[in-house]
Amino acid sequence: MRGAHRERSLERSVAAFVDARPGEVLLAATSGGPDSAALAALLARAAGERGAQLVLGHVNHGLRPSAWQDEAVVLALGGALGARVLCASLAPGSAAEARLRAARYAQLTRMARRTGAQRVFTAHHAEDQTETVLLSLFRGTGPAGLTGMPSARPLAEGLELVRPLLGVERAALAVYCRYRHLPYALDPSNADAGYRRNALRRALAELRPSFPGLDAAVARCAAILQDEAAGTVRGQIRRRLRAEVARATGDARDLTFERLEAAAQAVESGRPGRHFLRDGVEIIVAGGRK
Repeated sequence: MRGAHRERSLERSVAAFVDARPGEVLLAATSGGPDSAALAALLARAAGERGAQLVLGHVNHGLRPSAWQDEAVVLALGGALGARVLCASLAPGSAAEARLRAARYAQLTRMARRTGAQRVFTAHHAEDQTETVLLSLFRGTGPAGLTGMPSARPLAEGLELVRPLLGVERAALAVYCRYRHLPYALDPSNADAGYRRNALRRALAELRPSFPGLDAAVARCAAILQDEAAGTVRGQIRRRLRAEVARATGDARDLTFERLEAAAQAVESGRPGRHFLRDGVEIIVAGGRK
């Protein structure tokens, strides 16, 4: 079945990304929504294949009366997946996004210490990455803000925050929830346009039919900037290739990522061959030198 093939492909890619170790504890931040439900199920399969253990961590923000229902959904999800569930509530206070994020990560850090987990996984996906990059742009950020969310970063000493779904679209996660018959809840606050992220989400929903590659393009841009900010070999090669094309032709703005990346991979690996970057522009790789 075609649908089953896509879901199995998603399972394999997440399992390869996670690369769980036997006996390792994986802590999944689980809100109860469809994105985190899909993440939990994907991690449960990845953990089961490697003899690791999955723990679901739920943090109740206490912002609405129905929040307890999310906790009930997470408990049901844990039962369905055979995973331990830990729950925590935030102290009353400001609803500012920065405060809630810091308090949520503090609670997840405590859960990780309690269970012995060294990695905390979140369900941030491709659309989240687009929103993060554009919100940074609208606030007037510099290049660092345009790198978006990294796939992994330190959360605390000896603890890593991991985002294995940044290349996955929200729709694919919803399909996976249906495929696995997973329980989940919908957060009504996601429809509140008073939050800037929600307002941007509505605008992007209007744009995607006209720009179907929007999220993939933003993700590529963020990945390129991350590479170049980190000074990776691949990033340095891409930058040098763009500079040389600009020097030779006067303009490198219309280079496609796919062709530039293929050429950069060839240079990095030393794979001989000819690579066309655009009409009239090619590079020849011989022994890792162009």
